[in-house]
Amino acid sequence: MEVHLHREIDRLKRRILSLGAEVENALGKSVKALKKWDIELARSVVKYDSEIDRIEVEIEEECLKILALHQPVAIDLRFTITVLKINNDLERVADLAANMAERVLYLSGRQNIQIPEKLTMIVSMAQSMLKRSLDALVNLNTDLAREVINDDDIIDELHTQMYDYVQEKIKKEPSMVDCQINLLSVSRYLERISDLVTNIAEDVIYMVEGEIVRHRM
Repeated sequence: MEVHLHREIDRLKRRILSLGAEVENALGKSVKALKKWDIELARSVVKYDSEIDRIEVEIEEECLKILALHQPVAIDLRFTITVLKINNDLERVADLAANMAERVLYLSGRQNIQIPEKLTMIVSMAQSMLKRSLDALVNLNTDLAREVINDDDIIDELHTQMYDYVQEKIKKEPSMVDCQINLLSVSRYLERISDLVTNIAEDVIYMVEGEIVRHRM
């Protein structure tokens, strides 16, 4: 029974890491579509989101099966619970990446749209946080996880600055209000991604150390 449990745990580990790679790829494509106004790339992200949803459901079913059939304890229990939570957060990150791609599809038909420097900074940091949270998961690196958690405040501040920027642009160019609101939506999606990625980092710390750090850092 124990050998079978460890085989199931190993399979679960491979599947959650594979999902993480898929989600990181989806966000990367959305970002590239935004920077290059690539309509086909944006459409591919939106279309593939349903596949990520399917994988998320399968991983959840595997977690529930392990809990029901094997009743794991200690590190195996913490791992299975953590995968359940990370699985859900990754699926939501993919949803937000698809939302970004939809904004790109809307904005691509407009003329003379400049991507603000603040938004470029948010994009870069959100991608970095996702990558590092997944690296922390792969390597069970709690120091890296804590780095990610600390960076969440920086994105929150940048998003606030982006909001102020959009307000000023709307005052100066009222005819571009719809474009600016869509850019602000992209910023908001990235800010939400950083929150979800922070959850992943906190869950890595729980898995490795058995400590719940949410609301403490």
